[in-house]
Amino acid sequence: MAEAIRRRRRVKIVATIGPASSTPERLEELFRTGADVFRVNFSHGTQDGHAEVIDNIRRVEKKVGRPIGVLADLQGPKLRVGRFASGHVVLQWGRSLRLDLKATPGDGARVQLPHPEIMAAASVGSVLLLDDGRIRLEVTRQTAEYLDTRVTVGGRLSDHKGVNLPGLTLPIPALTVKDRSDLAFALDHGADYIGLSFVQRPEDVVEARELIGDRAFILSKIEKPGALQSIEEVLRLSDAIMVARGDLGVEMPAEDVPLIQKRLIRACHRFGKPVVVATQMMESMIENPTPTRAEASDVATAVFDGADAVMLSAESATGKYPVETVRMMDRIIARTEDDDELRAARAALRPKPEKSSPDAISAAARQVADTIDAKAIVAFTLSGSTALRISRERPDCPILGLTPSLEIARRMSLVWGVHGVTSEPNHTMTETVAQAATLALKGGFAKRREEIVVIAGVPFGRSGGTNSLRVAQVT
Repeated sequence: MAEAIRRRRRVKIVATIGPASSTPERLEELFRTGADVFRVNFSHGTQDGHAEVIDNIRRVEKKVGRPIGVLADLQGPKLRVGRFASGHVVLQWGRSLRLDLKATPGDGARVQLPHPEIMAAASVGSVLLLDDGRIRLEVTRQTAEYLDTRVTVGGRLSDHKGVNLPGLTLPIPALTVKDRSDLAFALDHGADYIGLSFVQRPEDVVEARELIGDRAFILSKIEKPGALQSIEEVLRLSDAIMVARGDLGVEMPAEDVPLIQKRLIRACHRFGKPVVVATQMMESMIENPTPTRAEASDVATAVFDGADAVMLSAESATGKYPVETVRMMDRIIARTEDDDELRAARAALRPKPEKSSPDAISAAARQVADTIDAKAIVAFTLSGSTALRISRERPDCPILGLTPSLEIARRMSLVWGVHGVTSEPNHTMTETVAQAATLALKGGFAKRREEIVVIAGVPFGRSGGTNSLRVAQVT
């Protein structure tokens, strides 16, 4: 580690990069303020622009000497209406609106909906939500070429606004032609996490895995009710999960979203998969230098629920106060984590270890660290799995994830409590313990004569076999 930049909190911060935050100077400022992972949103911008951002992130990473995660968030099969001749229309309650496949600009009576899959899946009585739920339509007639609808909630509708169909699972792949191009680009440019948008079924994750392999972790975004129906299989196939409350809140009743957030976090904790809570966490700070009290409570609630990370979207991408927003989120998380009730809540929610040696060793490491008041648990890992197991235990002390792979160290930047550190490959447990003590001292995690817990898999050079535990004194 070139600098002893130690986070004083366990929950990580994901910051979306956009016009307000894409310069090398602003990226460095965001990182030093508290951002752990930078999100590159492929719904906006160009590949050339994204390449420049990723290159800037890597320059910052080299300067600060700390691994920084990059989340490449694919657009996914976003459903949208077409264009209007005047740029927009005002839809009035009770009026009819036809949605058809014709590419001609729309008016107050009709507009293009270039998705025949919707025509096939909808039926009389189906509800369509437009522009994040601000407009509500009910289908009164369905054909293969068009849908006739009645406006039940009206308002202003402009070009290319999104369409949601609550309760309907559409026969469309999670990866569009654009997504496949963006995915190949992101992998070639070293993205650490691939955000898979609008996951509806486990097969969507399988399709992505065939293209990604082990070149990046898959972060499945839960924003469609269909994904909830098979959530355990989606979890098993994914490397991480995002609770994407924006589209999820459009397609489901608002009162259900907080409960879904809690259940998804608990499920991820049980499976040992990192989970990100996203959307509108500090939204008022797009325009204001301070958050609302409700937003501060929202961030604290995600921490109490057990999230691995919380995410900023427009707040850091296009807002007026990106650095101040990250700083405020950092303060809220740190203050919440200092609470004694949170420690008790973590213990109560801790899942039972699986009946396996790696899980038993990981649980023992946390127990030993608690008993001797160890200053850190150092997990030597080739694939990241050992660090993930320790994170699942939610220990009170920091976790150092030692790995010879910079790519794996970057992936650990999203994981609760883990500080990814690149290290030289080891061949014996003695070498590992010595290296762990040196890095814990250098990184400011432990002082001389303080104790740390070290876990690893023996023999070395083979991933997935956490089976050794040592207590060491830093010298």
